[in-house]
Order: sequence, then C-alpha cells, then structure tokens
Amino acid sequence: MPESYDQINRIKAWAEEDRPREKLMLKGKSALSDAELLAIIMGSGNREETAVDLARRILTDCQNNWHQLARLSISDLMKYKGVGEAKAISIVTALEIGSRKAHQLALEKPKVNNSIKAFELLQHRMADLSVEQFWIIYTNNAQKVISIDQISTGGLTQTIVDKRIIFKKALEKNATGFVLAHNHPSGNLTPSQADIHLTRELKKGADYLNIDLNDHIIIASTKYYSFKDEGLL
Repeated sequence: MPESYDQINRIKAWAEEDRPREKLMLKGKSALSDAELLAIIMGSGNREETAVDLARRILTDCQNNWHQLARLSISDLMKYKGVGEAKAISIVTALEIGSRKAHQLALEKPKVNNSIKAFELLQHRMADLSVEQFWIIYTNNAQKVISIDQISTGGLTQTIVDKRIIFKKALEKNATGFVLAHNHPSGNLTPSQADIHLTRELKKGADYLNIDLNDHIIIASTKYYSFKDEGLL
C-alpha cells in the first residue's frame, strides 16, 4: 500500500539517521540497503556523517561483504570516528546472532550427499575465522546429519588434528560416515601436503572401521575445495 503524503513528508522532516527505522516500519526489512541495516544497529553517526553515511563507509572498507565485516574486532570498529565501544559491541553482537541463526539450519538434519551441501552447512561457521579450525559433519546411513562438531583450533596456518578423537566421536554417535572440513584464513584453497597426508590417514582408519570418509573440504570465505570432487578421495 503506498504511503500517504503525510507519511512521506514526515519521513523527510526526520533526521537522515532516523529514516531507516521508519522505512523499515513502512516498507519492511527487505526494502533496506545493507548500509541502512547497519545504520539502525549503530543508531547514530558522527559530527560529519549520518549513521547511513558512516555505515556505507565501513561497508565500503569491507568490500560491501558482511563476512569481511564479521572479521573486524571491537577495537577495529572503534577506529571509525563515531563508533564507540557500545556501537562496536552492537555490531559484533548482531553479526553473531546472524551467524548462530544460520547454524540452527542444521537442526533440520539435512542430507549431505555432495560437497555443496557440506559447504552450505559449514560456511557460516568457518568463513570468517582468522585462525584455522577443523570441523566434522557426522552422518547416518541415509547421509543425514547426526551432528556437526569442532575438532580442533590452531593458528593462522595450521592446527593439530587428533585422529583418535574423530573416530571416537564417530563410534559414540553410531555414525556411518563423516565429512572433514577445515578453513584456510589466507584465502588460498590449495591443499597442503599435510592436508593430503591427513586425508589419506583418515581414509585408512575409516575403511578399517567400516566408516565412510565422504569428503574433505577446504573453506575460504565464499569458496571451497573438495577432495572428492577433485578425485583425491
């Protein structure tokens, strides 16, 4: 339903940083730009910029990518004039809520029968990490998710994986298959020799226990590498 002239005039009379809220109420959340959404989270700008202008500048510095913004720490955000500790905490909190909401999609117990499905389940957990982590998707006979577990966390370039923990959890969960995944914070998707060696060792152990290692994927932001798709499994 189109807004009345009174509504339009009322919006124009408001301060710029207040308009995204009214726009949200009148047109719905999908009508807002990324900058307007971020402006609502921040609430205000600074002496030189409205909240929308400040939000637009922050997003531009992050290549207009929410994943890139999620990598910024509270201290990183506070480097922007007009972003104090409270605003920075609000931004970090909002992004974390979005991430957790995405995680809960796994509660539907989807079927993981290809690399794309595995990537979709893990991207929100791993794409924004600044350190390397290993995760496992455990599945049943129908290749439906039993659980998604973090196995280890490490530094910028590597993390140690205990193969015994992976197989212990698989047996405890009565899993018949699993997908191994880790991230490369550098953005380089090429598997290292250590990655290849680990995959081969896990494949041997899985075969011995009659458990399927269905894939090993490497995640870097919005991209991934699949050992299975590349013929390495």
